[in-house]
Amino acid sequence: MTLSITLDTTEEDPLFLQIATRVRSAITAGHLLPGARLPSSRALAAQLAIARGTVDAAYALLAGEGAIETRRSAGTIVSGQIGRRIEVAEQSPLEFPSAPAAVCAEPLPFQMGLPALDAFPRKLWSNLTVRAARSMQPADLADVDPAGLPDLRQAVAAYLGVARGIKCKPDQVLITAGYQGAFALVRTVLIRPGDPVWMEDPGYHMTRMALETAGARVVPVRVDAEGLRVAAGINAAPKARLAVVTPTHQCPTGVALSLPRRLELLTWAAEAGSWIVEDDYDSEFRYVGRPLPSLKSLDRGQRVLYAGSFSKVLFPALRLGYLIVPPELQTVFLRASRLLTSGLPMLEQKAVAAFMRNGHFARHIRRMRILYGERRRCLATALQAAFADRVTVELAAGGMHLLARFPGADDDSVLAKRAALAGLATTALSSLTMAHDAGQGLLLGFTNVATADADALVGRLRGALR
Repeated sequence: MTLSITLDTTEEDPLFLQIATRVRSAITAGHLLPGARLPSSRALAAQLAIARGTVDAAYALLAGEGAIETRRSAGTIVSGQIGRRIEVAEQSPLEFPSAPAAVCAEPLPFQMGLPALDAFPRKLWSNLTVRAARSMQPADLADVDPAGLPDLRQAVAAYLGVARGIKCKPDQVLITAGYQGAFALVRTVLIRPGDPVWMEDPGYHMTRMALETAGARVVPVRVDAEGLRVAAGINAAPKARLAVVTPTHQCPTGVALSLPRRLELLTWAAEAGSWIVEDDYDSEFRYVGRPLPSLKSLDRGQRVLYAGSFSKVLFPALRLGYLIVPPELQTVFLRASRLLTSGLPMLEQKAVAAFMRNGHFARHIRRMRILYGERRRCLATALQAAFADRVTVELAAGGMHLLARFPGADDDSVLAKRAALAGLATTALSSLTMAHDAGQGLLLGFTNVATADADALVGRLRGALR
C-alpha cells in the first residue's frame, strides 16, 4: 500500500521522526488496522524522495514501540499488539540498561561491544564451517564434552600463553556460552545468597544484574584514574567472597588498573581467601603503548578466574567464550558445567578451533586493530568538528568505545534518549553507576562505524541532541 505522508523540512523534528509520528497517529486513530501491510522502506523512500536509511530508522523506532513488525513473507505490517505499548513508549522512553522491546534487523550505530561485522571474513568462516561439518564422525554426533572441544581448549591455552602471558593447561579451560555463560558458572559455584562481592563503580550492568540474581550483596567500589580503589573495597567489605574487575580496559571508563593496584588486589585475595574474576573482554585492541599484562599472568596464589569471549573478536551471534579456572576449582567447575549446559554445539567449536589453529585468529586481530584505530580516530575527529568546544572526547589507550562528555548539556540519560529516537545506540555513563558519581557523558562504540559514515552519523547525533 501507499501512505499519504507529507514531510516538512522546516520542522525541528528530523524526517525519520516525522514519519514515525505520522504512522503512529494513523495507527492509533484506526486509519491503519492491525495486519495492514506498509510499503517497503525502499518504496516509501522513493515516494518521499529521501534516503532509505531515514525510513529504516523510522520503522526501527516503530518496531521498538511494538507498533509494527516485520515478517519475511508478509513484509512490514501493523502489529495487533499496539495500544498500551505505544502509550508506554511515548510516556516513558526506554533507557539503558533496560532490554530492548524488539531486536533490530540491523545493528544500530555506536552500539557498544559490537565488532566490525562488515570486515569479518565471512567467506573464510563459511569454508571452515563446511569443512568442520564434513569432518564430523558418528561419535561426534552422540554427545559433547561439557568442558568444551579438546582442540579448542588446547588452542585457547596456547593463544593465552603467547598473547596474555597466562600459563595454563588445556584442562583448566572451560568453553562457555560467552561471558554470561562463564559468569553463570562463577556465581553457581562461588556465590551464596548474602555473600559480599566487590564490583567496579561504574561497571558493566549485566554483571551487576547477574550478581543480584544470585542473591549476592553487591559492594560498589569507586574507580579512579588508576582503576579499582582496592583500599576502598577493603574498607567496605574486607572479607568479600569475590571481586569482579576489568583491569585492562575498565568498563566503561577505559582506564587501566595500575600495577601497584593489581599487586594490592592479588595480595588482598590471597590473604582474605577471596576470588577475583578478571573480565578481559577487549584486551586484544590497544592503540597506544605496549599491551598490558593480564592480571592472571601475575597471579602466583591462584586466586584469579580469567574470562574471555569470542563475541568481541569474531561476532556476537557465535555465543562462545572461555573461563580459565585455578587447579583447585577444576573439578567443581566441571561438575557445574555438566549440570548447567551439558556442553555447547560441536560445529561452532570446531570452526573456531580451526580458525585459531590455522593462524586466522591472530591475523584477524591484527587487521581489526589497525581498522579500529582508524575508525576511532575518524569518529573522534568528526565529534570535535561537529561540536567544537561543546564536547570533550576521552580516548582510552585501548578498547572498542570512546567517551564523549558535553559540559553544560542536559542530563546524559536525556541525551541518550534523544539519540535513541534518532536510531543511535549511545549509552549514558550515569546509567552504569551505582553509588559513586562518574560524571556525565555518552559512550559511543566506534568499531562498527565505517570511516566514510562517521561525519554523517555524528551529524545525526548533533541534530538529535540539539
